[in-house]
Amino acid sequence: MKVVTILGSTGSIGMNTLNILAQHPDKYRVYALTADSSFDIMLEQCKQFEPEIVVMLDGQSSELLAKSLKLAGVNTQVLSGSEALTHVATSIKADYVVAAIVGAAGLLPTLAAVRAGKYVLLANKEALVMSGSLFMAEVKKYGAILLPLDSEHNAIWQCLPIGNIQQFNYDGKGIRKIILTASGGPFIDYNLSALECVTPQQAVAHPNWSMGEKISVDSATMMNKGLEVIEAHYLFGLEIERMEVIIHRQSIIHSMVDYIDGSVLSQMGNPDIRTPIANALAWPDRMDSGVEPLDLVAISRLDFSAVDHARFPCLSLAYQALKAGGTSAAILNAANEVAVDAFLHLQIRFTDIARVIDHVLSTMTVSDGDTLQQILSDDKQSRRLALRFIK
Repeated sequence: MKVVTILGSTGSIGMNTLNILAQHPDKYRVYALTADSSFDIMLEQCKQFEPEIVVMLDGQSSELLAKSLKLAGVNTQVLSGSEALTHVATSIKADYVVAAIVGAAGLLPTLAAVRAGKYVLLANKEALVMSGSLFMAEVKKYGAILLPLDSEHNAIWQCLPIGNIQQFNYDGKGIRKIILTASGGPFIDYNLSALECVTPQQAVAHPNWSMGEKISVDSATMMNKGLEVIEAHYLFGLEIERMEVIIHRQSIIHSMVDYIDGSVLSQMGNPDIRTPIANALAWPDRMDSGVEPLDLVAISRLDFSAVDHARFPCLSLAYQALKAGGTSAAILNAANEVAVDAFLHLQIRFTDIARVIDHVLSTMTVSDGDTLQQILSDDKQSRRLALRFIK
């Protein structure tokens, strides 16, 4: 029986993870669930899975949940605050920690799980983007097992001649490059001038994937793909020249590995996040995820095209940050989080997201990023600069 903690259980990744666990009650048990303030969803999750502990970061939501669970006869302990989040991320009672908190908020609890030597199923790409080299050094130091949940990185992992990512070195493996696929999002066919007027409702309506608001906007700007390039760099140790992004509208091929003998291996499947989640949970085995089998005849075609960087300046900014090194990626991520939130609250236009990020990257002095304190300090400063620019 594998015991699982889910950091961010009320988001898309968390809910899909619980969907899989519910299909295999003989193999998995939930130890802890965490959320910020999504009381209604968490209440239902507690009734169904009866975790030992729940952490709500919001104090009021925590109190309300505790009262509701008592009335429902559910014997789950409810805790609140960031220290409680670290407690469940490191508890010896769980073997697997699903890191699904969105954004920079996921860095500290994910790093805590790494330092506890857990199997860390990583969906929070921002944690790796922000602290890259430091994060991977901690994975190695504490013997954690890092399993990628992003569909692209999970696909690459499946196409590489390795089992454990932490033991991978592309030297001698005959790898020419990895190819990350991107759907292009909802605005791939829009005139560039029309992008000034798109709404948050249009931006979160992804054509292929069902995701949360923030990641959906990131997909529309292709910042999500930029963050994935940075994540792939640290996960697999590949130089920027060995990573390519192409448009693949159907989202059937999730990524590819190009080998020097002319072979290109791809991982295919319907666009459903449960596939990589199930792959990581069952590794090194396989299990049913509940995803519909891929019908290639029904799909009938797979299309590919080059990325138009004029349409997606955020992708270019991500490459720029990766090349710059140090805390540049943390600065990029922080500015993007502020800009996306401002767009969702109608404070800036869609096209202003890239302008905010570019301004912050151009203004900030980059640190070397050798310490967590340095990374968090530059993250804060980046957010202040972005807010000031927006106002």
